[in-house]
Order: sequence, then C-alpha cells, then structure tokens
Amino acid sequence: MSETQAAAPLPGKGPESSPSTPRVGAAERESTARRFINAVGVDNLSLILALIAIVAVVVWLQPLFLSWQNLMNSLSQSIVIVGLLAVGETVVIVAGMLDISVGSIASVASVTAASAIVAGAIALPEGLQLPIPFTEGSMLAGILVGIGTGVLLGAVNGLIVTKLNVNPIIATLGTLAAFAGLAFLVAPEGKPVGVVTQPDFTWLATGRVLPDLPLPELGGRGWTGIPILFLIFIGVAVVFHVLMKYTDFGRAVYAIGGNATAARLAGINLTRMRIGMYMLCGATAGLAGVLLTARTTSGNPINGVGFELQAITAVFLGGAATTGGKGTIVGTVLAVLLVGVLNNGMNLLGVGTFYQRVALGVLLIAAVALAQWRQARAERARTRTATA
Repeated sequence: MSETQAAAPLPGKGPESSPSTPRVGAAERESTARRFINAVGVDNLSLILALIAIVAVVVWLQPLFLSWQNLMNSLSQSIVIVGLLAVGETVVIVAGMLDISVGSIASVASVTAASAIVAGAIALPEGLQLPIPFTEGSMLAGILVGIGTGVLLGAVNGLIVTKLNVNPIIATLGTLAAFAGLAFLVAPEGKPVGVVTQPDFTWLATGRVLPDLPLPELGGRGWTGIPILFLIFIGVAVVFHVLMKYTDFGRAVYAIGGNATAARLAGINLTRMRIGMYMLCGATAGLAGVLLTARTTSGNPINGVGFELQAITAVFLGGAATTGGKGTIVGTVLAVLLVGVLNNGMNLLGVGTFYQRVALGVLLIAAVALAQWRQARAERARTRTATA
C-alpha cells in the first residue's frame, strides 16, 4: 500500500463529516444562548416572557389594546407615576430597607407644587437673588418646590431610621399617616389647589414629542406622539440605572444590602448613605407628585394615595430580595410595564376596581414568595458548593 493510499480518509470519516463538527456547533450555540441570558438576566428574561404572555392574552380579549391612542396615552401615562415611585423605592429596598410613605410624600409634593405655581413669586430673603424666574405659573417653580418637598420628607424618614433606630417598616408606616395628614394641612382648608389655568405647567402632562412622524395607523388610530410624561420617566430610570450600576454610591447600596456590618467595616458611612437613599427616594416621589398635579390639573391632598402598594409590588416583582442586596432598575422598569399592562388590560376589559385591587394584592404576595424562593434556592446552591 502506498503512502498516498494509506493517507486517504475512510468513507464517512473525512473532515467534512467529522462527528466533532456538530458538537462544536452545538457548543457555540449554547455559548451564545448563555451569553444572551447572562446579558439580559434570568429574572429579566422571565419578566419579558411574562409581559409578552400578558400582552398576547389582553390583545386576544381586547384588540383595542394595540392602538396608538391606548399605547401612547392610557398605558404610557399610567405607568409613569408608579414607575417613578418604584425607581426610587428600588434604591431603598436593595439596601435592605423599605419606604411605605412614598404615596403620601407624592401627595404633599403635589399640594406644595401647585401652591408654589399659583402663589406667584416666591419670597426670598432681602438681598438674595436667583437667576430663576419664580413667577406665577412658572413650571420650574412647581418642579423645584415639589422635588424639594420630597427630598425634605425623605430626609425626615432617613433621620428617623438612623438617629432614632426605628425599624424602617414601622418608621415609614408612621410617616405614611403623618405625611398624609400634612398634605391636608398644607392645602388651603384641605381643598385641592387648581392649576388648570397654568398651561405652561400642565403641558408636562399634555405635551407630546414627534407628533408628526409618518407612522401608519395602529388599531384604527393615528400616531399621537410620545408623551412628555413618559420621556421624563425613561430619563429618570436611565439616570438611576447608571447611578446604581456604575458609581461608588450604587456599589455601596448593594454592599449595605448584602451585609451592613461588612460594609461598615469597609469604611462605608451607613448613616449618611441611608439618609441619602431616603432623600433620593423622596426626590422621585416629589417628582411623581409634581406630574400628578400636572396630569390632574390640581394639587390634591389625596393624589398619591395607594400608589405605594403598586410601587413596592413592582420592585419585588422585578427581582429585588426582601433582605436586600439584590435588585436592578431594569428589572423594576420591566415589572412596572407588566403591572401597567395588567391594569390597563383590566380597564379595557371592564374589570371592576375592587377586582383590580385583589389582583394587585395577589401579585404582590406572589412576587415576594418568588423572591423568597429564589433566595432559598441560592442559599442551597451556596451550601452545596461549600460542602463539595
């Protein structure tokens, strides 16, 4: 036998038909899928799949869900307030705490923002000049006063938790009631403060961006533009995502939530950080109150009532752990969309308000139970790894 004949490949054994080739291709596909799952996150992927499933069911039952009028008006605007509260709440919950008072903070901010707008120029100490036109109907006055109110009330929560060593749940449960009463005390005779005559301010709720895009009709309705409210929410969510993922502040929040003692020994000032987190949470609640005022055209003492339950539900549904140290802004935003689609779908289907509240309560219990199950599974995995 010649060397050439000896080197000839046997039938079915050539390089093009090597049995290792399919295995390599399968491994590459598996690696690509794994990288995609790691990039998106298992929790986020499950939320996306749940969101797709809920949208499919709602569209099947009520096709009007997929119309520009519903998507750009009802849905996009309905998730903004809950979304802002949930984004701020995420920071506090990741640190292993809780703020139940965000709805009441939004109510107080709603009244103070409206009062600042209709009161005209804000009185300043003699000789103090600001390059900001705080005139009657000033949008900037309403925004700054509303957010400032939220920051101040958030600081009160933080001081109660850190200086008085009160459990965060008990502390913010108390301020939930106290701030709700404060909203009525701030409002003139406890009545709403109307801003319907301030078009520059109410533009925050009625304004649209890119209304003339040549998009085809959807659901028999034409394109209406992107609401300013929705863009504000997306902007705040992006800022908080960067803050939590790429800054020392965000890393300190996760460290405190994971192990507060270790974080303190690592040089993190727990008191300052916790007060700062409650102030951030208060700031988003204050902004939510401002936008509630613009949307309802009045600073009403009950504007924020009930929103805290939806916000907390969204945070836990988004993957946050009840003990802290886990949770992301992206997961919270996806959960806010899921809750918004669920509420919007039930409204379109004519489901009563009380049934919607039952569904929201069940969703909160399910979200916390799922978070506890994930935590227990992770603990078992760590235990197996340690004993292996």
